[in-house]
Amino acid sequence: MKILGIIPARYESSRFPGKPLIDIAGKSMIQRIYEQCLKSLSLNKVIVATDDQRIADHVSSFGGIAEMTSNSHQSGTDRCAEVAKNYPEFDIMVNIQGDEPMIDPDQIDLLCQCFESPQTSIATLVKMISSNEELFNENTPKVILNINKEAVLFSRTTIPFLRGREKETWLKHYTFFKHIGIYAFRTDTLKDLTKLPLSGLETAEALEQLRWIENGYRIQAAITDKESQAIDTPEDLEKILKLLGL
Repeated sequence: MKILGIIPARYESSRFPGKPLIDIAGKSMIQRIYEQCLKSLSLNKVIVATDDQRIADHVSSFGGIAEMTSNSHQSGTDRCAEVAKNYPEFDIMVNIQGDEPMIDPDQIDLLCQCFESPQTSIATLVKMISSNEELFNENTPKVILNINKEAVLFSRTTIPFLRGREKETWLKHYTFFKHIGIYAFRTDTLKDLTKLPLSGLETAEALEQLRWIENGYRIQAAITDKESQAIDTPEDLEKILKLLGL
């Protein structure tokens, strides 16, 4: 089983333009992500997929591999799919978030282990929610799992609703999960997903994985105990620097 890791990276960002190239203690964010991916025991190759020549040139400067993609893609998944077409020898493609410089290689390996089952076509990670701040934060997508640890629903609202319980006590009465935004796909499944039209749930929640569920695809979930630290704003960068002791 050959596994390709792809890091989608775009320069334009409404909240933080140029963030793949921001300096984090002497290395760019995209370089830190790339080097973390190389530590994975599962990935056979790592590629940055970008629509900006500045990012591609920078990746090449530190010895990484970058491929230029269309600037019309609506999601990182579509950008990854364009690159994956050039590598038909790979069985699995992992979409690695381009804004998490501290991604743990163990998380990548945990995700890839889902494909030891031939029934798995899509996989992602989830983590148990431990605070009310996360539980009721609309920017934190929540996930409901079935008994096979398949994700059956994602929502920005808090799901499930605990009837008859005070919201402040919900965490004492149910195990809630949040989504960790890293995906892996069998390459033939990825190709099919890019052909699907926008769905109603996806449009309502602005969560692309709901399109896949609405079209009957199963999403296998693995439970991680490791936190993800994304950089979406300059304020997020300050938090990362503090975590690094800088």
